[in-house]
Amino acid sequence: MSASVRTRVNVPIRPRTAQQRFDAEMVTFQGLCDSAEHLALVFGPLADAPLVRVHSECLTGDVFGSARCDCGEQLDESVAMFGREGGILLYLRQEGRGIGLYNKLDAYRLQISQGLDTFAANRALNFPDDLRDFRVAAQMLQALGVTEISLVTNNPDKVSQIEKHGIRIRHVLQTGVFVNTTNHGYLRAKIDHHRHAINLSQELQ
Repeated sequence: MSASVRTRVNVPIRPRTAQQRFDAEMVTFQGLCDSAEHLALVFGPLADAPLVRVHSECLTGDVFGSARCDCGEQLDESVAMFGREGGILLYLRQEGRGIGLYNKLDAYRLQISQGLDTFAANRALNFPDDLRDFRVAAQMLQALGVTEISLVTNNPDKVSQIEKHGIRIRHVLQTGVFVNTTNHGYLRAKIDHHRHAINLSQELQ
């Protein structure tokens, strides 16, 4: 099944970490495999293999600045980078690695009350470690006419899934490391359980 562009609209964007405003084109789609309202932000001009960040929605981090994860910082970093250099941000409606906001907050409660890591908390709620399917990201890129990219990610599963669905990844670039005393265990679990490329040697903030 192929997807197509539904709407394109220009929206000025200013990440929380920058004073400068960037022009972005917000793109919506139809025919996506999961029928969710995913969004692309395109910052031009684009290179032959443009920078791409596949970012799963995290209301607590992206909007409210939660210190339990690094999602908000990664989002701000990507928007600022793409605003300067060009790139595509795919914002996927996959809250809580696909389990949804309320279930994610239930998992937070277990992490706090029982000392479980982020993946063990999911399993305690009868969810897998990660429910996300990144086929939809490949569909969005193909609808935009993009078949080769430079992917900004620490997650090897994103790389393998996106390549499996027909997108050639020329380069993989790591995000910055945004570690603090609250999210250190979360980031360590990503490294230990799912081989995320995160260097935790820097001083905690």
